[in-house]
Amino acid sequence: MLAPRLSFVEFPADDTERARRFWGGVLGSEPEPRGPAQGEGWQTAVAESGAAVGVHARGPGPGDSFSLPYFEVDDLADAVSRVEQFGGSIVHPGERWTICKDSEGNPFALSGPAAA
Repeated sequence: MLAPRLSFVEFPADDTERARRFWGGVLGSEPEPRGPAQGEGWQTAVAESGAAVGVHARGPGPGDSFSLPYFEVDDLADAVSRVEQFGGSIVHPGERWTICKDSEGNPFALSGPAAA
C-alpha cells in the first residue's frame, strides 16, 4: 500500500505579493521566504494537518501553471513506478521530488521522505 500523506500544496502566482497577503490572511500564517534547499518562493510553517502551503512566481514549468499538491511517500521510486503502471505520466523526474500527471492529465507531485 502506498499510503501517501498530503505534505504540501504549491500555488503559482502572477503577483506574488498579493498571493502572499491572500494566503497569509486566509490561513493565519504568513508565508516566509524559503531556504536554499526548498527552491524559490515562500511557504507557511507546517500546519497541524502536517501540510504546508507555498507560493511562487508563475512560470512555464510543469508545476508553474496550476496549483500542485505534493504527496509524501516512503518509497519515491515505487510510487513513480505505480504512477506509470496505472496510466499516469512523469513530467519532471527528480531525486527528492517528481512532478507527475494522473491518468486524466491533472498535475501532482510525489516527494520522498524528508532528509534527516
